Amino acid sequence: MAEVKLHGARFSPFYHRVKWALKLKGIPFEYIEEDYSNKTPQLLQYNPIHKKIPVLVHGGKPICESMNIVQYIDEIWPHNSLLPADPYERSVARFWVTFAEDKAISVFWKTLQTSGEEQKKAFEECLEMLRIVEEHCLGEKKFLGGDNINIVDIALGSIVHWLGITAEIAEFNLFEAEKFPLLHVHAWIKNFKEVPVIKENLAERDKTLAYIKAHREKTLGSS
Repeated sequence: MAEVKLHGARFSPFYHRVKWALKLKGIPFEYIEEDYSNKTPQLLQYNPIHKKIPVLVHGGKPICESMNIVQYIDEIWPHNSLLPADPYERSVARFWVTFAEDKAISVFWKTLQTSGEEQKKAFEECLEMLRIVEEHCLGEKKFLGGDNINIVDIALGSIVHWLGITAEIAEFNLFEAEKFPLLHVHAWIKNFKEVPVIKENLAERDKTLAYIKAHREKTLGSS
């Protein structure tokens, strides 16, 4: 097997997407922790356009952008597939991955980088996003991908987990059971986090909360 390296940051939801995919596949890799304020020369060489993590290096070749990396992993190591075999179901999964990239990430940054009424509006936008996911994606399924965790759970689960921590900091009850009988913490979120690979590879909650809180204070202070 070609050497696999992963450049990431332990409190990043995007790094965790790739980490989960590798772990679900049982692919060994070397992890390189990156400092946002002092990125390694290797990272800047591998991702000269956006200079962001995560970056997967496989056989000396870099792959950038978290969900692009996840799909690469699924194609290179096809066992324990993260995408459905059926072409239609595969296209549906890709639609929801795009939804996560276009909508969920946007909402996440809004909740993280705003305060007061502006942040409240961002969380309301988040609730609307979750209603869409609940009605049109989740339905009666255990996971967003069906009976087993798949690429859609990885794409949206990473963002929703971090949104929950941000909501906790803001004292906003994001996952009220009466609002989301399927998506609240006792249903999909709970199922997702109890998958052994996810549970064993979630960033430590208290440290993640402290990191997000510090990041918010720094961002809001500089603005």
